[in-house]
Amino acid sequence: MYLSDRFISASEKMCEYDVFVPAPYFRKNVIIDGNAEKAEMSVCGLGFYRFFLDGEELTRGFLSPYISNSDDIVDYDVYDLTDRLTEGRHVLAFTLGNGMQNAFGGYVWDFEKAAFRSAPKLAFCLEITGKDGKTSRIEADESVKTFPSPLLCDDLRYGEYYDANAEVTGWNTVGFDDSGWKPSVAVPSPKGKKQVCAANPIVVTEERKPVIIGEKTVKMKLAKEPFTGILYDFGLSTAGIPRLKIDGKKGQKIEMYFGDCCINGELQLDNISFPRDEYRDMPLYVQKDTYICKGEKGETWEPSFTYHGFRYVLVCGLEPEQIREDLLTYKVMNTSLPVRGGFSCSDEVLNRLQRMTEVADLANFWHFPTDCPHREKNGWTGDANFSAEQMTILFETDNNYTEWMKHICASMDEKGAIPGIVPTGGWGFNWGNGPAWDKVLTELPYVIYRYRGKKEIVENTLPYLLKYVKYLSTRTDEKGLIAIGLGDWVAPKGVRVPLVFTDSVLSMDICRTAAFLMRECGRDADADYCQSVADGLMKAVRDNLIDHERCTAISCFEDDPWRGCQSSQAMGLYYGVFTEEEKNRAFTVLLDRLREENDHLDTGVLGLRVLFRVLSDFGYTDYALRIVTDPAAPSYGEWVARGETALCEDFNGFDALGKAEVAANSLCHHFMGDISAWMISELGGIRYNPDGNDINKAVIAPKFARSLTHAEAFHICPKGRIDVKWERKGRTVVCSISVPEGMYGEIRADLNTHCGGKTVLPLLSGEYIFKEC
Repeated sequence: MYLSDRFISASEKMCEYDVFVPAPYFRKNVIIDGNAEKAEMSVCGLGFYRFFLDGEELTRGFLSPYISNSDDIVDYDVYDLTDRLTEGRHVLAFTLGNGMQNAFGGYVWDFEKAAFRSAPKLAFCLEITGKDGKTSRIEADESVKTFPSPLLCDDLRYGEYYDANAEVTGWNTVGFDDSGWKPSVAVPSPKGKKQVCAANPIVVTEERKPVIIGEKTVKMKLAKEPFTGILYDFGLSTAGIPRLKIDGKKGQKIEMYFGDCCINGELQLDNISFPRDEYRDMPLYVQKDTYICKGEKGETWEPSFTYHGFRYVLVCGLEPEQIREDLLTYKVMNTSLPVRGGFSCSDEVLNRLQRMTEVADLANFWHFPTDCPHREKNGWTGDANFSAEQMTILFETDNNYTEWMKHICASMDEKGAIPGIVPTGGWGFNWGNGPAWDKVLTELPYVIYRYRGKKEIVENTLPYLLKYVKYLSTRTDEKGLIAIGLGDWVAPKGVRVPLVFTDSVLSMDICRTAAFLMRECGRDADADYCQSVADGLMKAVRDNLIDHERCTAISCFEDDPWRGCQSSQAMGLYYGVFTEEEKNRAFTVLLDRLREENDHLDTGVLGLRVLFRVLSDFGYTDYALRIVTDPAAPSYGEWVARGETALCEDFNGFDALGKAEVAANSLCHHFMGDISAWMISELGGIRYNPDGNDINKAVIAPKFARSLTHAEAFHICPKGRIDVKWERKGRTVVCSISVPEGMYGEIRADLNTHCGGKTVLPLLSGEYIFKEC
């Protein structure tokens, strides 16, 4: 399909905080003769677009086509209009939003300084093939008419300002009089590579009704004075848009503030904004939509080019008779991701955590994984790295990971470094990246290759991955170690493990995985090189960061740096830093550090990502479950105990009075969600393609935890569905296993159990009776 590079705009004037520039309407009249055999159209609207044909909306998905740095990649959508473009007159109509092309609300990350920044721009090409095989094209040019829409201001992060009094009836229909409209302006084409977007679209997945809480206030540090409104509670912290339905009075202003935290009746906005003194003079546009009524009964409106992460909405400007439950509907949205896995068991805390993981994963998947759906909406590479496995086990992420990896690779600089957020306008190279975050370069290709058996994402990434490994080799110090990025993020009591340890160990793992992927694609020489870098890092870590007598890894404890901490011990064990002879003693030290904290977590996200897996590997699954489900902070169980509905950003708790040592941050974050992958692989026992290179192989090895009476898990792999269900009956466990035909592998008994005297059996569907030894 031809992708036109002829772009138009309404003008070159950009929307700003204090200068509103309405989202533009565009329309093009076309006449189709009777010779047309096929009609296809490609569309690129930067930042976002909505497309209408003869008044009917056909837009592929919400926030189409994508969110990108248009100097790197420019995405198009393609429409087959063959059955719609009959002989006669038609009108192609569009409206554009600022999106990432003019992300002035992203000033924290310098998006207002991005070189690609511009007013919204549009390109399209209607390609018509006649019955004689000849092709004609209609492209965007100055003949396309434009007019300001009622959407006076829109920003991806902050929200929209819509004046219904400026609506233009019939603007996108055939026969509309556009004689008062202006011609479009030709503008430069973006510099990025033109391509058809391969990502799944963003869709509505649910509509939720609220409960009215009553008149409440908003708490926001930078607000000059408190403001009040009617608080609506939708019962779930997720992401999407509101649908407003109101019998409005002409000129009435309705303001809606969206948030995920409410304490003592006050909607909290500081946890999803940046309440810094330098931003004191900025407008309070944090997740705010404004609607100006036109004075009609049953006025209905919903945003076009923004979305919000929220559970609560505070609505200001309502008359008493307008306070109704049907005033707002929550249109929950996310990328269309078919379900591929799940878990449930006899423990409701674990079931809640599974659901909270699913909610957080989906709420933060808008074309690609974001860190949070409210405060930032950024594609943080580290967050995606930490969650890649759980998301791929639970959902079909293939297309969107493959698409986003193209953008990640395109963001790489000439040295081989990648930024901490993608897309970016240049922010994230000097801070916000480093090996723990950059590991996304190996993790996304690896999980898609392992769980879906697809090589495209691997082959596309390998040249950039090799460049990155070479870049890492230039960042070592005189000892061969690396310390260049972010460390053990959001540790509840402060970071316990030195950056030089986490960066060096994770760099080693990046190089190992790179070597594996290189070899799988027949690039043996490159694989050998990557492995040699990994080996060098391993030696440097063991020579400088391990106490071989005590079997400890270095920590940040001032009194004794060599006593080891939860993160350094767990990471050292998980990533193979300790030798076989050292592992048991190293694990004993890990247990000591956990017990010193009264069986509570003292890790950041890097240690947390591997801690429970290590405990299970050493036969301590029941102990891990006790840590997970403990209702006292810091723990996952505390989130459940205080009523959270999605995973949170950290373990900073608050009580019913909102008191805490450290304030809570985002209450809808996915990067601690490996808890779900752990439950499926350990409690459910599904270890699909454990070696990473055979999609026909699986190992089923459920841990029959004493604290559970039953558990079940499933995963849909390329061969079909794998199901494992087990139930404890006294000293016996009945386990039902179902695997697709043609799959092979092993069934492994849990510690101190056997099946007919055997601890390993060939993988076959059936019911198995395990007895305690």
